[in-house]
Amino acid sequence: MAGVMTRFFSVLLLCVVTTLASAKPAVPPVILVLGDSLSAGYGLPNGSGWVSLLERRLRTQGYPHRVLNASISGDTSAGGLSRLPAALDAHKPLLVLVELGGNDGLRALPVPELRANLDRIAALSQAAGATPVLFEMRIPSNYGPAYTERFAQLFGGLASARKLPLVPFFLGAIATDPTRFQDDGIHPNAAAQPKLLDAVWPVLKPLLKK
Repeated sequence: MAGVMTRFFSVLLLCVVTTLASAKPAVPPVILVLGDSLSAGYGLPNGSGWVSLLERRLRTQGYPHRVLNASISGDTSAGGLSRLPAALDAHKPLLVLVELGGNDGLRALPVPELRANLDRIAALSQAAGATPVLFEMRIPSNYGPAYTERFAQLFGGLASARKLPLVPFFLGAIATDPTRFQDDGIHPNAAAQPKLLDAVWPVLKPLLKK
């Protein structure tokens, strides 16, 4: 009987050791930020941009997510689209925050072309198992009412058509306050970054899983 029990516990121990050896460590879910200078932290001290603040908030509130900032100053929807497949393949993100379109508008890119780029970004993200989160952008009114209105409507229309989470106008809380911008009058300063994060957080938080 003792020999049988010894063999039983030996087999059991072997099973436990094999299971532990084959178990993979948990991989934190990834939030990929695909944006332009507003998310790249243009002109800001290192670590003071809203993306860095998001990392800190996730950490302090007990979320395991890892934030990867793939934003490039001056980037357009076409540029983001060209870089996205490699980023999806490399990082397998849970969420893709799409903060693009502002530079397209400033270059007066035709709205259907911008929509097609953003739609393709959303489609590729969804096909890779990620949830795309679209950021609503606006452009100055001096581009003419027709173009400005079509540009503004495209984000909500695309979000509705694809059932995407939509962050309302990203700069809405600071747009009329010149003290929240750098000397160029275009890029938000460090003091404005918590406001930008606060614009994103109500949409982002329900998508997170602790």
